[in-house]
Amino acid sequence: MLTKLKILMILTSSATMGEPDKPTGLWFEELATPYYAFVDAGASVTLASIQGGPAPIDPRSVKARGENEDSVDRFLGDGEASDALTATTAVEDIDVSTYDAVFLPGGHGTMWDLPQSTALAALLDAIWAQGKVIAAVCHGPAGLVNVKDETGAPLVRGRRVTGFTDSEERAVGLAEAVPFLLETRLRALGGRYESIADFQPFAIADGRLVTGQNPASSALTAKLTLEALALASAD
Repeated sequence: MLTKLKILMILTSSATMGEPDKPTGLWFEELATPYYAFVDAGASVTLASIQGGPAPIDPRSVKARGENEDSVDRFLGDGEASDALTATTAVEDIDVSTYDAVFLPGGHGTMWDLPQSTALAALLDAIWAQGKVIAAVCHGPAGLVNVKDETGAPLVRGRRVTGFTDSEERAVGLAEAVPFLLETRLRALGGRYESIADFQPFAIADGRLVTGQNPASSALTAKLTLEALALASAD
């Protein structure tokens, strides 16, 4: 009998871009689309966040019902999912050994709290050491910058990765607002950074590490995550 896949999605707890008058948070579609890709594939999904409790949603990423991406409207109408989003588990309280993969959705909030979380880095170090899958999309790879592989080197070093590009950051007018430019940081850590045209779907799987470039890449990143899980289970 096949064991049901268990996927942990870790969200930002940062509701502002460093200043109270600059709201941010999770980009809703980057949660909703992978969430349903996993659920519809038969996986069990747990929502966690850096601090636990309600995860902030970037107000720019959600509109009135009927005006959003289909996955967002589905999530808004899903009582179980919505309840989980308002009661996320704190990262420090997670037993990562029970999960097959960790997925980091983006949103600009991730740039502030994911890189600063020692609990997140420790969790991702552990799940990588256990031979499991790590995936992240858009700004989600900000959570990878302090993660080490089994040799103690940066996880991204020598591996094919992508994430929100410097040119995309400039295009949305936030290159000066973020603590660092994600593409630049991934390159500095030795990542074999790749991208395509701004805001086009693009994702990469380098073994058990899966990354997506931008919001348009969430569905492809989820697909590659499921494929990486299938390969990992076959090994």
